[in-house]
Amino acid sequence: MVKAFIFPGQGSQAVGMGKALFDAFEPARAVFTEIDDALSQPLSKLMFEGPESELTLTANAQPALMAVSLATIRALEAECGLDLSRDAAFVAGHSLGEYSALAAAGALTISDTARLLRIRGDAMQKAVPVGEGAMAALLGAELDQARAIAAEAATAANGVCQVANDNGGGQVVLSGAKAAVDKAIDIAKEKGIKRAVLLPVSAPFHCALMQPAADAMREALAGAAISAPCVPVVANVTAEPTRDPEAIRRLLVEQVTGAVRWRECVAYMASHGATKFVECGSGKVLAGLLKRIAPQAAGISVGAPADFDAYRAYRGFA
Repeated sequence: MVKAFIFPGQGSQAVGMGKALFDAFEPARAVFTEIDDALSQPLSKLMFEGPESELTLTANAQPALMAVSLATIRALEAECGLDLSRDAAFVAGHSLGEYSALAAAGALTISDTARLLRIRGDAMQKAVPVGEGAMAALLGAELDQARAIAAEAATAANGVCQVANDNGGGQVVLSGAKAAVDKAIDIAKEKGIKRAVLLPVSAPFHCALMQPAADAMREALAGAAISAPCVPVVANVTAEPTRDPEAIRRLLVEQVTGAVRWRECVAYMASHGATKFVECGSGKVLAGLLKRIAPQAAGISVGAPADFDAYRAYRGFA
């Protein structure tokens, strides 16, 4: 039985996330306290009580989602005997979730991860003035179709438009200048794409317009202590595993402007023996995508105490 542990990205946040873990498990409480201290902010209170408008701000949502993922990992270690170096063949995360994966595997400390994600969230929000960028989901589109639509829209609107996320199962997200993304939606509809819709996001993530944020992360990561992770991390931008600290540093910078190749990441892990996937953190988005990318693999989501019995059964000792 070969398992991969995967970590969600932005969009999976919800007011109340992590509260049950905090109440039930001391190791989870320690994670939330450590992150609050690292950020000099009661982020856990915002997570547990809201308001939603503040939690969804990129600078808050990114470290908050990491907090729930790492609280889940620490609770699984204490309650279920999880040992990633023994139990996982790979770890991977969607966008900011890659930072969660690295922290879970010991490449980054939790405090450093929180501080890096705060810098990342601030920089991504500031890179493009509100209203000048956009993202759109193309549902029922394959990657090559989406690339062609983005290229045509970029030319027609004379602005950036590129693939930001290849999520699998015919779900591809485009990102770029607002006019170009609007044009891409029109082109997609003309070409018979099942559905093309603007996403409620505050900035055009994972495209060339994020270069100022990539520059900020290059500076922040230059001074970060990165260790070799205890298991290979499958990187968003290459869809290949690495354990090299300097490669990790470089790839995290490239990730800011590069596409999240999630479909290929999952396909790589599945084709290299991963038969069971454990999504750690808030929501069930990645487990849902798994069914469309690697239907032969099984997946569960663990993010609250109620999920722990399912994990024990999944691991095969309940």
